[in-house]
Amino acid sequence: MEEKKKVLVTGAAGFIGSHVAKRMLDLGYDVATIDNLSTGYRSNIPEGVTFYEGDCFDQAIIENLEKTNWSSIIHIAGQSSGEISYDNPVYDLQTNTQSTLMLLKLAQKTGCNSFVYASSMSVYGDRLDSEAKESDQVSPKSFYGVGKLASEHYLRIYTDYNLTCTSLRLCNTYGPGQNMENMRQGMVSIFLSQAINDSHIHVKGDKDRFRDFSYIDDVVHAFERSMEFCDNKYRCLNVTRNIKITVEELVTEIRNLFDEDISVRYEGSTPGDQVGVYGDNTMISKELSWAPSVSLREGLQKMYDWAK
Repeated sequence: MEEKKKVLVTGAAGFIGSHVAKRMLDLGYDVATIDNLSTGYRSNIPEGVTFYEGDCFDQAIIENLEKTNWSSIIHIAGQSSGEISYDNPVYDLQTNTQSTLMLLKLAQKTGCNSFVYASSMSVYGDRLDSEAKESDQVSPKSFYGVGKLASEHYLRIYTDYNLTCTSLRLCNTYGPGQNMENMRQGMVSIFLSQAINDSHIHVKGDKDRFRDFSYIDDVVHAFERSMEFCDNKYRCLNVTRNIKITVEELVTEIRNLFDEDISVRYEGSTPGDQVGVYGDNTMISKELSWAPSVSLREGLQKMYDWAK
């Protein structure tokens, strides 16, 4: 019987990581994860996944993983909030950038050829006049965005060591399984949680700010397709719907899910917050034959049904 290929999916106790790990199991891979449970839950880790509890920049954990011949490493774990990155910039650097460098060295040592990284649209900074393209100049506004951009450069350099590397620049990902208790991470989950619990949405920032939103199933598909590359090249791809949605439009869509009235207040601000960015998806369509399949309205309804 042929031995299963082994895949490391970091952050499988979290939202995106748990969905990706589940998909890898469904595809027949032997899956392991590293997670420090800082924002995720042990119960989110799919049954059958080997779990290493701790930080992805923990040298002892990395050394333990050197004994395995990894087929692919998918690095999703990390502090994922621009706002929270201001609380402890050093930790943000460790969890998002140092961890990436250590995992790339792990890939090199174990003969792994495929490395896929969860980057972010935050690397662009603001794009007020047009959609962001992968070839555009980047100017992140938060410590979080700076760390993500640095990690992308490490991936690019590591292709010189016979490693195929892909950075997926994710926009606001949402869907069932998102942490509804974390009020500092995830625009959709924050607003939906407030609406369910308080019949009120408090928006920190201007209603005319805008984002791009991707449903979780579409994002998982992008990770799955990215693993298929095996040519020692570097790719950077926007995982977006290429649709500009204002905060006010998002709030309206969420309010429309409810029978009762949901009040709204716009007050305050968030450090390092982007005024607006949405992303061109021409390149990922060409490279991966990928296209988003779930509309915002359909995705919000699915998430609402799950959350209720």
